[in-house]
Amino acid sequence: MTRHLPPSQVALLRTLKEAGGRALLAEIAARAGIDQSQIAAAAVDLQAVGWVRVEEEPYEEVALLDAGRAFLDSGEKLPELRMAETLAREGPLVLPDLAARIGLDPAEAGKALRFLFSKGLARKRGGALEASGEERASGFEDAALLESLRGAEGGVLELAAGDAERLEGPLAELRAREFVKVRSRVRRFAELTEQGREAVQAGIAAKEERSLLDPELLRTGAWREAVFRPYDVSLDAAEVFPAKEHPMRRILEEARRAFLHMGFEEIRGPHVESAFWDFDALFQPQDHPAREMQDTFYVNRPARFELPERSVVERVRATHENGGETGSIGWRYRWDEETARRVVLRTHTTAATVAALYENPKPPRKVFLVGRVFRREKIDYKHLPEFHQVDGIIIDSKATLSALLGTLAEFYRQMGFRDVKFRPDFFPYTEPSVGAFVRMPGREGWFELGGAGIFRPEVTRPFGCEVPVLAWGLGLERLAMMRYGLTDIRKLFWSDVRWLEETPLCR
Repeated sequence: MTRHLPPSQVALLRTLKEAGGRALLAEIAARAGIDQSQIAAAAVDLQAVGWVRVEEEPYEEVALLDAGRAFLDSGEKLPELRMAETLAREGPLVLPDLAARIGLDPAEAGKALRFLFSKGLARKRGGALEASGEERASGFEDAALLESLRGAEGGVLELAAGDAERLEGPLAELRAREFVKVRSRVRRFAELTEQGREAVQAGIAAKEERSLLDPELLRTGAWREAVFRPYDVSLDAAEVFPAKEHPMRRILEEARRAFLHMGFEEIRGPHVESAFWDFDALFQPQDHPAREMQDTFYVNRPARFELPERSVVERVRATHENGGETGSIGWRYRWDEETARRVVLRTHTTAATVAALYENPKPPRKVFLVGRVFRREKIDYKHLPEFHQVDGIIIDSKATLSALLGTLAEFYRQMGFRDVKFRPDFFPYTEPSVGAFVRMPGREGWFELGGAGIFRPEVTRPFGCEVPVLAWGLGLERLAMMRYGLTDIRKLFWSDVRWLEETPLCR
C-alpha cells in the first residue's frame, strides 16, 4: 500500500535509495533541490519512526586568515627558520643583531623566539643565541600545513578528528600567529534502515503538507485526507530579548522592596560626607587605619564641612577623649575638630543612618537606605572601589539581638536565600556584633554578605538616644554575584550585551 508523506520526506527517502542507502544530508538536499533545513527536519521525523538513522561525524575546519595569506604571498620563510639559517651561517648573535640581519622588527623577533626554541633550532649561550643543530622534524608541520592551505579550495582544509589531534601543536602555533582559525564542525549522514527500505519498496508518494487547519478544510471534510506538518517544539526558535532592568538594578530594587514590605522608612544620604558623620559619630578613633588616604577617598573641594550644633560636637569630643557620659573611658587621645571637618566620599551607608539617628532619636523608628559607597580598593574579581550597600537601624526600647537576627533572616529570605546563619564578629561601633552568612541553593559553602550588631552607647548617647539601636550594613554586589552565578564582580558592570540579554531576572 502506497504511503503518503510530506514532499521533503519522500525526496529524502528516494534520494537515499538512489545513493545506495547512505549519504550526507547536504548532498541529499543538493540532489533533491530542497533546502537543507527541510531535509534535516525530515530526517529527524523519519528517524523517530525508525525509517532513517542519522549519524554525526565531527571534524575540524582550518581556514586561512588574511595574515596567513599575506605571509604566503610574501614568499618568505617562517621567521624562526630565517633566524636559524642566519645563526648557522654567522655564528652566535644577540637578539637585536639577529633581528637586524634578517630585517625583522625586534618585537616580531621576540615573538618568534618561542618557535625557535620549541623546534630545537637554537639555544642560549650567555646573552646570545646560537644554532643548536638539533632540529625536531615534528616541529616543521606548521609550515607544511600552511602550504597545504595555499592549495586548498577557498583556503579551507577539513581534518578528521585523528588528524586534528595529531596536528594540535602546529595548529596552536599557527593560531598564535593569527594565520589560521579552527572551528569544530559536524557532518550529518542519513542512512536507510531495513524498515525504511521496506517502506520505499512498498511505495511512497508525496502529498502536500498543510500547516493550518483552515475553515475550508473543515467545511469540505478535506481535513481527513490532508497531511499536516508536525510542530517540533524542541527546534531552535528566534530569540527574543524584551527590554528589562539591568540585573544589578534589579537587586537594588528588590532590597528596597524587602525593607519597605517590613514596614521600614526609606531615607537618603549624600555621597560626599564629612569625616564627622562617616567616622567620628560612629566612635571610630581619628588614628584608625581605615581613615588613611590609602583606604579612603578624600575630597579637595570643598576641603572642609560644617559640623552639627556645638553641643553635639562637644558630646562626641568628650566620648572620644574620656567616654563623656556614656560610661566608657573613650580612646584617651585629644580629639581634633579640624580632622572631623575633612570631606570624604562616604565609605559606608552607616554615615546616613547615624545622621538619621541624630535627627530623630525617639523610638520606635525603623529606617533604611540603599546607596553607593566608595573605598580605595584595588580592582579584582571580588573588589571594586565603588559598590552598593543596604544599611538600616531599628530604634526601640524592646530591641534585642534576636530581633536583629530575625530581621536580617527575613530580608535574605525575601532575596531568595533560605539558609542564613550568623557568627560573632567585631566592628568598632557595635557590640555585640555579628557577620551574616548565606548559602545559595545548589552551591557548597557559606558566603559572608554583611555585618550587623547593636550600636554601642558611645554612638547613641551623644545624640540623646537612651534605648537600644539595632544596625546593619549589607553588601549587594556579592549578593548579586551569588544570584547570577558570577565568579567575577566586574562582570556586573561590563558592557556585555549578550550576558545582559540572557540573564533571567526571575529565578
